[in-house]
Amino acid sequence: MASENTGLRRVLLAARYSWQGLTTCYRKEAAFRQELWLALLLAPLAMWLGKDGVERALLIGSLMLVLVVELLNTGIENVVDRVGSEPHKLSGRAKDMGSAAVFVSLLTTAMVWGLILMD
Repeated sequence: MASENTGLRRVLLAARYSWQGLTTCYRKEAAFRQELWLALLLAPLAMWLGKDGVERALLIGSLMLVLVVELLNTGIENVVDRVGSEPHKLSGRAKDMGSAAVFVSLLTTAMVWGLILMD
């Protein structure tokens, strides 16, 4: 049986689900809120500081990377919490690795901004 969610309907549903994910993460995750507001404050600065399109893309793209990784980390945390609340070695590892991914994305952003601003 073919799915009725094709074409424009599929795109609209995907956009709706994405918006729900963004708004839920914003409401429930303080780290995402902080990172989003920081990105919104720094993006105009990136447009001013970047000498060309490549630098601007790197500055803004690094900010977006942090938001993407935070969304994925939150997804991992939610799935782990959904599976069970009892402590488990693999659950802890999954959450730690998600947190490490956010940390690496923040380091990447700091490196990109630092290298571009030092030039």
